[in-house]
Amino acid sequence: MTTIEIFLGVMIVIFAVPFLVWRIFKTDLYAPLVVVQIIAGIILGPGLLGQVAPDFHQSIFKPEVMVSLTAIATWAAMLFVFIAGVELDLDLAWSNRRETIITATTALFAPLILGALAAFILLRISSGWTGPNTSTWQFVMGVGMACAVTALPILVLLLDKLEILRMPLGQRILRYASADDVAIWLVLAAILLDGSRMTRQLLFIAGFMVTSFVIRKILPKLQEPDRWYASLIWLAVSGFAADWAGLHFMVGAFLSGLVIDPKWLDQSKTDHFRNLVLLTLMPVFFLSTGLRTTWELGGTTVVAAAALLLFASIVGKLAGVHIAAKILDWPKGEATTIGWLLQTKALIMIIFANVLLDKGIIASATFTSLLLMAIASTMLTVPMVRKRLK
Repeated sequence: MTTIEIFLGVMIVIFAVPFLVWRIFKTDLYAPLVVVQIIAGIILGPGLLGQVAPDFHQSIFKPEVMVSLTAIATWAAMLFVFIAGVELDLDLAWSNRRETIITATTALFAPLILGALAAFILLRISSGWTGPNTSTWQFVMGVGMACAVTALPILVLLLDKLEILRMPLGQRILRYASADDVAIWLVLAAILLDGSRMTRQLLFIAGFMVTSFVIRKILPKLQEPDRWYASLIWLAVSGFAADWAGLHFMVGAFLSGLVIDPKWLDQSKTDHFRNLVLLTLMPVFFLSTGLRTTWELGGTTVVAAAALLLFASIVGKLAGVHIAAKILDWPKGEATTIGWLLQTKALIMIIFANVLLDKGIIASATFTSLLLMAIASTMLTVPMVRKRLK
């Protein structure tokens, strides 16, 4: 087969197999389509399909095919993170700042601390968890923050599915998740700071602040169709500049979206655009992610590490929210429900882990464990919360 035929064959598998599994087995209550797509990516990766049928795996995922898939996956993830930045309503969070700050802080730091302790345990077991370009504090902070992540875009979809998105409870949860999302990406930027590239990074920060000021002045004056086009140019420029500075194009993508006021773009069009990216482009990102999973430290070890990280993530998030509930005197039972919803990780955590892997902070085995943790935590969210909402 030609390269184009192989590429299209891979695209057929990417879109057809997860969709059929999702529909035939009706997994939506515990595994949304995005989770099924991620699992399919892992199965097609070198750690599973590559071990069962190595020759077939190599014949399908040729270097020239992987170049195309990686390019599509990169742009898909940048668009998704950009929309996540746009949809952060910081005005809503600020309007209830005392409650938001207390809850977001405790919900972030409790799983971060437990996740960091889990990272220390992994380091005691083996040095194979760390990447080639990291220090101990970067690895520990990176893994800890991965345990603290809340995936805001997927959280919105789950809140809508549970029919509480527009209710006061749903709006409160969005406030907490929005504040945490900003903190998470800022901490990631701090982790990626590199002394050897400090001049470039300072130039990026200064240039980004100046350009953001100009964008916020110009964009509202454009007609709405032009705002969308200008926003995509802004996204590409920010991603390029951040990567040139030695941070990561995902950091630039998120910051570029954060600068844009969500009121400048029609909400229905933003929702449609996010869903379109999820439908047409993100499945390629899931496959690309699955192809990065490995089991070189042994399947049992990797799964055990994922279980440890899952424990740190769930217990930390629930404990943090319960601390906030005590301080703010919430009604009985609210803290557990909110804690489970804030536990949603899915795409943002996977993108976060991809950045850590790209920058050599974590090894492929750690990436695989984090990916398994993200899948499990997201699959647990709806079943645990649905019972409580009833």
